[in-house]
Amino acid sequence: MRYLLPVLGLAACAPVERSPPPPAGVATAWAAFDAQTVRESGATGQADRAAARALTIDDPVRVASISKLVVALGVMRLVEAGRLDLDEDVSEKLGWSLRNPAFPDKPITLRLLLSHRSSLKDDGEAYIIPIGQTVRDRMRDPASFDAQHPPGSYFRYANINFPVIATVMEKATGERFDRLIHAQAIAPLGLDACFNWTMCSDAAVARAVVLYDTDGSVRLDDLGGRRPPCPVYSTPAGGCDLAGYVPGTNGGLFSPQGGLRISARGLATIGRLLVNRGVHDGERFLSEASIDAILSPAWRFDGGNGETDQGFYCAYGLASQSLPVPVKGCNDDLFAGRAMAGHAGSAYGLRSGLWIDPKTRTGIAFFATSNGADPPRGRSAYTLIEERLAANLGR
Repeated sequence: MRYLLPVLGLAACAPVERSPPPPAGVATAWAAFDAQTVRESGATGQADRAAARALTIDDPVRVASISKLVVALGVMRLVEAGRLDLDEDVSEKLGWSLRNPAFPDKPITLRLLLSHRSSLKDDGEAYIIPIGQTVRDRMRDPASFDAQHPPGSYFRYANINFPVIATVMEKATGERFDRLIHAQAIAPLGLDACFNWTMCSDAAVARAVVLYDTDGSVRLDDLGGRRPPCPVYSTPAGGCDLAGYVPGTNGGLFSPQGGLRISARGLATIGRLLVNRGVHDGERFLSEASIDAILSPAWRFDGGNGETDQGFYCAYGLASQSLPVPVKGCNDDLFAGRAMAGHAGSAYGLRSGLWIDPKTRTGIAFFATSNGADPPRGRSAYTLIEERLAANLGR
C-alpha cells in the first residue's frame, strides 16, 4: 500500500511564487531535492551574528519537531531487527506498567505513542525530564494523561510521547538514546548530525546555528565553537554526571521530541530516503512497508476525533504529517493544493519543515530563525515565512 495522501488534481493547485526576501533579522536556509540530489538551494542571513558568520545549507540547527521523524526511523530499524514491536504493550519493555489511570485496561503501544494517540498529554513542559529524574516517576502524575479519551481513540499532539519512546528504545537495547539513534538512523545515512550535540563532529559544532529572539538576544546554541558543558537537561541539584546514567530510565534526556541538530542538506538526505522508499545510496535502509507505516496516516481528522491546533494537524502517521486534508476545520494547505508528507518544527523562534511529494519524488527541507513567538500568519495554519520557503519547491 502506498502513502494514503489526499489526491488532488493539478487544477486544484494554485500557482506558487518563489520566495521573496525574508524579513530583516531572519536567517533562512532551504534545499529542494529529487530522488538523486539537492537540485536547488539557498540561504540568507547569519548563522552567528557575533562572529558575522553567514548561514549556509550545511550549518546544523536545532530543527525542533522534525526530530520526531528521525526517531521514527530509528524505531522502525529496531522493529525490522526484531527488537521492538509497534503493537506490543510498551510496559513489557519498560518493566513497569504504563497505563492511563482513567483507562487501566487499555495498553499503550509504540504505534499509539508515535501517532500521538496514546492518551498522554503535555502538562506544560513536563516532557522536560532532567538528569536524576525518571520517565516512570513523571508518568505517575495523572496530569500526564487525558482522562476523557482512552488510548487509540483520540489524537492530541504531545511531546511527552517521545521521552517514553526513547526510554523504550533504551530498554530494548541497553544503549543510551543519543548513541543508539546515531547508530540506527544517523550514521548509516552518512549524516553529521546529533541530538543535543553529543555525537556531532567538532566541525559541525563549530558551524552551529545560533537561535535568536526578535530583539537579538540569544535563545539557544551560542556555542562559540565549543560543546555545551552539559548536553542534557539538568538542574543545579542534579548535576551532569552522565557516567552514572542507567539507560532505560530517562530517554528524554537528549530531547527526542525536538533536539536534533542537523543542516538543511542533511534534512534533504532524509527526504531523499523517503522518496526512494527506504533506499539510501543504493542500499536498503528500511523496507517499503516500514516507509509506508511511517508516512501513511494512522489518524485523520473527522471533525471530532482529535485536536487540530487550529487546523494545523489533520492527518498523522508515525511521526509524520500528511496534508492538505479537505475537511472542515482543517487549514493545513502549506503547498497550495499539493499533496505532501513530512513534518514541521517550531521552537526557540525557529520554524522548520521537511516535506516530500511522493508522486513526483521531490521535496524540500527548510528552516528560518529569529521569528519570535508569534510570527506573521500566512493564508494557511502555517506562518508566512514557512509558506514562502515552501514555495521554493516550485512545481
